[in-house]
Amino acid sequence: MSTNIYRVGTANMYDNALRNLGARQTSLTTLQENLTSGKRVVRASDDPVSAAQAERALNRLSRIQTEQRALETQRNAIAQGESSLGDAVNLIQHFRELVVSAGDASMTPNDRATVANQLQGLREQLLEVANRKDTNGIPLLSALGSALAPFLGPLSSSPDYSFQGLPGQTASNGVTVPGALDGDSAFMFDPTRDSVYTAGVSNIPVGRQLTTTAITPTNKALVTGDNYTVTFSAVGPGATTGTSTATYTITNTTTGAVSAPVVVPDYPTDKPVTISVPGIPGLSFDIKGNPANGDTVILQPSASMFSTMDSAINGIRNAPNNNGAIQAVGQALANIDIGLERVHNMRSYAGELLNRADRITGDQEKRSIQLEGDRSRAEDLDMIKGISDFQNQQVGYEAALKSYAQVQKLSLFNFIG
Repeated sequence: MSTNIYRVGTANMYDNALRNLGARQTSLTTLQENLTSGKRVVRASDDPVSAAQAERALNRLSRIQTEQRALETQRNAIAQGESSLGDAVNLIQHFRELVVSAGDASMTPNDRATVANQLQGLREQLLEVANRKDTNGIPLLSALGSALAPFLGPLSSSPDYSFQGLPGQTASNGVTVPGALDGDSAFMFDPTRDSVYTAGVSNIPVGRQLTTTAITPTNKALVTGDNYTVTFSAVGPGATTGTSTATYTITNTTTGAVSAPVVVPDYPTDKPVTISVPGIPGLSFDIKGNPANGDTVILQPSASMFSTMDSAINGIRNAPNNNGAIQAVGQALANIDIGLERVHNMRSYAGELLNRADRITGDQEKRSIQLEGDRSRAEDLDMIKGISDFQNQQVGYEAALKSYAQVQKLSLFNFIG
């Protein structure tokens, strides 16, 4: 009876020893796999919650990397756009310097023609800069979308320069900046926004002077964008000796409307007179000099910086005398300064976009570090603890093997022998 009990106990010890060896071997294998991979969670079944947290962190890291690749493309486009606007500023400033030189009274018509040729070359370069493309063939100044060449010169169907696109600036958000700049805002003029007008004076003979000041807006909301002509008549002796009088009318050549005649108060005959012309909606300017019957002043809105440059080129090249050159130079300088300010503003905006891209990159780097920490806490193995557990498990496994070797000796045949 006692012998049978002893045999059942021996069989039970065999089973327990084998079961313990298998469990310890499995645990040792798992620990070894964790050590070699450096992860506490190798499969989702190891810890479903931690695996889900790690997967979510990895997805967010992948999204940040995608957003950063897009941001770098946008940053490169804006950097090229800012550089192009810098080139445009240099060209406009050089253009302005040449315009100033054309106002020199000692210049001959041939000299002014030479300057006009130089100005023509600068204007052509500026148009090329405005139509530059990035490395992907997208115009840098395409605003909300444009043709491959956003700025188109005068054609039979369009007598002035035009922007072949949708004006406006794409908004930024927390992870992106626009991929293009608003070229319409940089180079095109709007009557109610900029009120850029160019005044031209009819041919004034040598020995007499008649020029105008720059056209300044008094109320931009009233500016119509129409063309106007100021015509002088009834120029003759005034009511008193040594004075003269004049009358002018303002004609809206776009609509055909003609104002009532305006009588200029008597002025000294031997001195140039300054005549204020406030009768044009939203605009004001002065006429200076000695008017005569039939003298006209033509006012035309300027559609763009390129239009202003062309007006300056034509005015300087075709100036019959110094009076015409002075008028062309004065109008050009005032309007170029307005256009240059708009280019400067867009270039400043491009610089701010580059700063914003840097700030976004910094924020994304912080998010990446945080997400990497979340992923690491969810699935990475504490190596010190992992090595310690592995060594402990290895010692336990060796002890189990030795115990099993002892159990193997508990055979009935050992006692029979």
